[in-house]
Amino acid sequence: MFDNKLHIVSFDVPFPPNYGGIIDVFYKIKSLSELGVEIYLHAFKYKTGKSEELKKYCKKVYYYPRETSFNKLFSSLPYIVCSRKNKQLLINLKTIDAPILFEGLHTTYPLVYENFRNRKVLVRAHNIEHNYYKGLAKSETNLIKKIFFISEAKKLESYEKILQKVDYILTISGSENQYFNKTYKTKSIYIPVFHSNKTVKKLTAKGSYALYHGDLGVADNIRAVKYLIDIFKHINYPLKIVGDIKKLKSTTFNKKYSNISFVQLNNQNQLKDLLNKAHINVLPTFQNTGVKLKLINTLYNGRFCIVTKEMVENNGLDSLCIVSNNKTDFTDSILKLIDRDYTNEEMSKREVLLKEFEKKTNTLKIIQILNN
Repeated sequence: MFDNKLHIVSFDVPFPPNYGGIIDVFYKIKSLSELGVEIYLHAFKYKTGKSEELKKYCKKVYYYPRETSFNKLFSSLPYIVCSRKNKQLLINLKTIDAPILFEGLHTTYPLVYENFRNRKVLVRAHNIEHNYYKGLAKSETNLIKKIFFISEAKKLESYEKILQKVDYILTISGSENQYFNKTYKTKSIYIPVFHSNKTVKKLTAKGSYALYHGDLGVADNIRAVKYLIDIFKHINYPLKIVGDIKKLKSTTFNKKYSNISFVQLNNQNQLKDLLNKAHINVLPTFQNTGVKLKLINTLYNGRFCIVTKEMVENNGLDSLCIVSNNKTDFTDSILKLIDRDYTNEEMSKREVLLKEFEKKTNTLKIIQILNN
């Protein structure tokens, strides 16, 4: 019987929660803690340092270095897995007898040598990882990175069989739940993404610009930025592109258009303010992996949202967006929305359909799984 103790193994330090997957990890930890779960957090430290904030929600926090040496690229295991190999992690997991939640395939190296037969083991599937890496390869223009992504996709597809050792796979989207249920039979349960939002923001009828936000170090997002520049250079309406603009190294972005500006993103409060003031959110993507947290964040905090079909495929959010699948459709949608009012009816519809992403309900689902 579950005695309210739980190991969580995170691929990165989950504070600050400032990008996709780590947002899901942090708010899951916070919500589980608020419902009385005693969390033993194991985090790989490579993007951020140790965090005092995590002590508020965890009984104990362990930190491990990520081994990013060049020779890891030649391992038969995926780089995202073998670079998180750590003997001390395995020792610490064995020391405290509690169920284990591995965040992503990234963190599952302990399962290579250990079955944890007497404990419940869960994996949070943040993506179908080999499909995600195939998508990165398709969007990448740098030949060396493209070769790496193709190689990693092949390794991940083979390595995914490690999931046969776990009790449950907690999927992040409906379509991925179908995939994992079919591949690993009844092990897969859909648990929607965790996030910071509580209610749909009440906004006035009009904002003053179009907004794109995303991690500007990711190939798919860079492709989206190029796509939007090609559209907005022909439209007399302002576009703000928001993210870590230091990551944009391509000469493609040296061209100046008076209606297109780049905004350095410093924190999530700044992003929410930008979303509140935007009239149109433009979120093209060319991969249909996972659930894009930036879409969830936009639907809670912004007005109109134009997306490509890959952004809303099989996640039930298409009725809250305008789906446009080419530049002509995108342009037409933007021009129609510029003078359209954002109404109370739009906000009410979001409140109904976003109930699926209510954190307490989804936390209780995890606790129920642990109690089974």
